Amino acid sequence: MTAVNEQAARRTVVVGLGDSGFACVRHLQAAGGQVTVLDTRQRPPHADRLGQDYPSVPGYFGGLPTDWLTGADQVVLSPGIDPRLPALQPVFEAGIPVIGEIELFARSVNAPVIAVTGSNGKSTVTTMLGAMAEAADVPAAVGGNLGPPALDLLHQQPHAPLFILELSSFQLETTQSLRPTAAAVLNLSPDHLDRYDGVGDYADAKARILEGAESAVLNADDPMVTGMAKSGQTTVWFSGRGSSRGTRWTLGGTPGDLWISRAGERFLPVAALAASGRHNAVNAMAALALGEAAGFSADAMCRALREFRGLPHRMESLGQRRDRFWINDSKATNVGAAVAAVNSTDTPVVLIAGGDGKGQRFQALAEALQDGGRAAVVFGKDREAMAAALRAAAPVDQVTDLDEAVKRALALSCPGDTVLLSPACASLDQFSSYEARGVRFRELVEGLKDDD
Repeated sequence: MTAVNEQAARRTVVVGLGDSGFACVRHLQAAGGQVTVLDTRQRPPHADRLGQDYPSVPGYFGGLPTDWLTGADQVVLSPGIDPRLPALQPVFEAGIPVIGEIELFARSVNAPVIAVTGSNGKSTVTTMLGAMAEAADVPAAVGGNLGPPALDLLHQQPHAPLFILELSSFQLETTQSLRPTAAAVLNLSPDHLDRYDGVGDYADAKARILEGAESAVLNADDPMVTGMAKSGQTTVWFSGRGSSRGTRWTLGGTPGDLWISRAGERFLPVAALAASGRHNAVNAMAALALGEAAGFSADAMCRALREFRGLPHRMESLGQRRDRFWINDSKATNVGAAVAAVNSTDTPVVLIAGGDGKGQRFQALAEALQDGGRAAVVFGKDREAMAAALRAAAPVDQVTDLDEAVKRALALSCPGDTVLLSPACASLDQFSSYEARGVRFRELVEGLKDDD
């Protein structure tokens, strides 16, 4: 039985009707399957669209009825649904397969796949790689966790010669059949500890991306990543610290003359990268390693990196206001990302941080602020815990929301300083997404008038 026919023969319950869930509905309907949809929200994002496009698909919103779940042949969980929910335990006890969107994608895709994960930088590396594909005249389909969903890519570009996917730990939890041509784990820092029992469980979810991969691209500087290397699997190492671990891609030279090198030979000067910052040089090395595995030419890869300027809300420069430099790094939803942001700045920093800490500890962020941190302003749900951790490193003000935080950061900073929004936390306590948080920050900064 073919994969499509096998899917059509199953009664599937899709749990969660966000972008990923709706992509699953469309995919399964196209295969002729029997589909029902559940969502804990009374009005999930695509409720109206489901009724318009698929009026015959039953939906139950506002809960997860046990009889709907246990009557399925398989259950497809959206990434945002925690498999530990009590309502889902009867499914596991009944032995009903629980999969996700990426598993459905893996069972259907016929083209090579490049897969990228990590705590930080995965959207940037995925997009860099997509730019390399474009420069190489390869019409790759690029998306996944950063959007569009993988199944939407398969629907929109069924004949794409290559799929380039950013994958989160949530997506990887329910994936078994993905066999990437190359897969990268960029780094690991504690994140989503409200969903995992510990950092080890989080790392195990990330490491699933390497199962069945022809080659693994791994960060030689990250102890948790180095432990993922498998005997018998081709491993390509990259390092921003000149690791001696047989590293193919390295960063070295003097502060004013840094180079990315390949196998010990200078390849591209860091000054040529359009996306500034040491962290982006490391991202570029990971993208180069993946691009090489995809067969892209050196010329195409370098041309792409010379033009790629970065992504919104990821160390996005907002220019100067009131003689301060303002940077929007709202995408920094964990401590590791915020540490990298602080370490990448060359001027004294006033850090704006806060939100939902997801069970993280903030000591590493305090250590990053020790040298260059002028002050910090914290806001949101976990501001008290963050303030307690950061006070040893720099003066800290607590405020209620981002609007107040911008006012206080302006008051605490000096001309020539960098005011950095790098929250180290999720945004959902006060915003609909990290994008919405970044947009609001941009609006506030743009509203600052230079003194007459």
